[in-house]
Amino acid sequence: MVIRRQRPAWLDIAANRLNQKWTARELIGRALWELLRGPLFSWTPRHLWGWRRGVLRLFGAKIGREVHIYPTVKITIPWNLDFGTHAAVGDRVILYALGPITIGERTTVSQGAHICAGSHDYNDPTMPLTKRPIHVGDEAWICADAFVGPGVTIGARAIVGARAVAMRDVADDAIVVGNPARVIKVRTRSLEDPAA
Repeated sequence: MVIRRQRPAWLDIAANRLNQKWTARELIGRALWELLRGPLFSWTPRHLWGWRRGVLRLFGAKIGREVHIYPTVKITIPWNLDFGTHAAVGDRVILYALGPITIGERTTVSQGAHICAGSHDYNDPTMPLTKRPIHVGDEAWICADAFVGPGVTIGARAIVGARAVAMRDVADDAIVVGNPARVIKVRTRSLEDPAA
């Protein structure tokens, strides 16, 4: 018979659960959002872009003109969101907005992408919640099923390829793919482009 000695637990799960992660106001806001998200947001017809913008503004999101957010988008905390004009967020996107998420102007977040502004400090035995902001620059494209991690900045006009995992900043105009995401190309603009 082999007797295994159990190592002492390093993680303090009880302390983690006792940590105050949210204010009373935030908890009430989150409860209201969860209660009303279905009928006011998720169950709306696809073409009611303006209605969903209005609902998100009601819950504190900053939203530019003509932003298109699909009804199947999963939003954790709307008041942590800031969308630039003409941004688009596709079907089944997860905006895990425990911390602030900024989506730039004319930026596209494609179907199934996951933008995750929340994690835990694994160096601390109590594993405290971290809420690191994410910024996605103007005219960037987060492709289908891509993942953008906490604290990451995606540069202007950058492309995070399908199913790529961006856990570090991505420079302006960079095209990244893979896990972890690596640069494979840099976007160039034509000489006829007035912004070039």
